[in-house]
Amino acid sequence: MDRARIQEILRPGTADEQEDKEKTVRASFFDKVRQNLKRIPFMEDVVASYYCATDSRTPIASRAILFSALAYFIMPIDVIPDMFLFLGMTDDIAILLAAFKAVQGNIRPEHYDRARETLDGL
Repeated sequence: MDRARIQEILRPGTADEQEDKEKTVRASFFDKVRQNLKRIPFMEDVVASYYCATDSRTPIASRAILFSALAYFIMPIDVIPDMFLFLGMTDDIAILLAAFKAVQGNIRPEHYDRARETLDGL
């Protein structure tokens, strides 16, 4: 996946678009995590990103990037459909990694603590 496409996906969009992404993520995130626990080796980072995105102390721009990436992860329609084992997750992984890199200073230890607790309970 090329850099321009990744930037396009991570671009926050309008307030209404961001609200839609946040609603989608909040409604479906943990179902998608359960489905992909064994397929994504950095699932702790993904879940920590969720907690960072839902933390009101996280800067709005970082929250927007994370919600964009997490919405892409959840959506069933993407560049490479997830039904193609391994290959189907490569675009999701590229988007998630780009988002992590962009906001990594905002993902705090307490987000990782909550992520570990959540993953231990799944």
